[in-house]
Amino acid sequence: MSTEKQLSYQITNTYSVLNEFTPRTKNVWVVCHGIGYLSRYFLRHFQHLNAEENYIIAPQAHSKYYLNNQYKHVGASWLTKENTQLEVENVLNYLDEVYKVEKLADAPNLIILGYSQGVSVATRWVAKRKIKCDTLIMHSGKLPQELKTEDFSFLKDTQFSFIYGKNDEYLKSRIIEVEEKRLHELFPQDLKILSFDGKHEVNPELISKFA
Repeated sequence: MSTEKQLSYQITNTYSVLNEFTPRTKNVWVVCHGIGYLSRYFLRHFQHLNAEENYIIAPQAHSKYYLNNQYKHVGASWLTKENTQLEVENVLNYLDEVYKVEKLADAPNLIILGYSQGVSVATRWVAKRKIKCDTLIMHSGKLPQELKTEDFSFLKDTQFSFIYGKNDEYLKSRIIEVEEKRLHELFPQDLKILSFDGKHEVNPELISKFA
C-alpha cells in the first residue's frame, strides 16, 4: 500500500520587472500571467505603457514545463487540480514575499491584474491576504468558486474590471453570462465589464486605459 506524506522546505523563485521605480512612478502593477507563460515574456504586453509612470512586476509561476512536447520553449503553470489547496498556499506565500520585497504597501497606485489562469491567483491573493489595491483587473479568466462577496468587502475604494474577448474559445457565451452575474454579486459596486473583438489574448489597448 502506498502512502502520500507531506513536508515543508524552502524554495527560491524568480520574478520579472519592467522599468524602474522612481519618484516619477505613478502606477505600480502586479501582473499574474496565464498558463504557458514565463514572467519575462508576459511583460511584453505592458511595454507600450509610459515607462516613467508605470512600474510593472510580473511574478513567476513555479511549475515549469516544456511547451508542445518539443523540449525547446518553456512555459509555466500556477495551479492544477492536484493538491490545489496546498499549492494555493505555496503561491500565496510566494506573492507575500514579492509584496514585502517590493514594498507594495507603499505603492502610489497599486494595480493588480490577472490574465487567464492568473485571474484565479490574483483574486485569491487579494481576498485571502486582504491586499488593498486601487484597481483589480480580471482579464480573460474565471474566478475561483470558493470566493464570496464578503472576501472583498474590505476593499472600499477599489475599481474592479473584467476584460474578455468576444471570441474567446475558453469563455463561451453561456459561460460569460454566468460569470458576469457572479461578478456583479462579488463586486456590487465599481465594476466595469469591458469586451473586445478578439480571442483568448491579452488586449494592450484596454490595459492602457488603466494607466
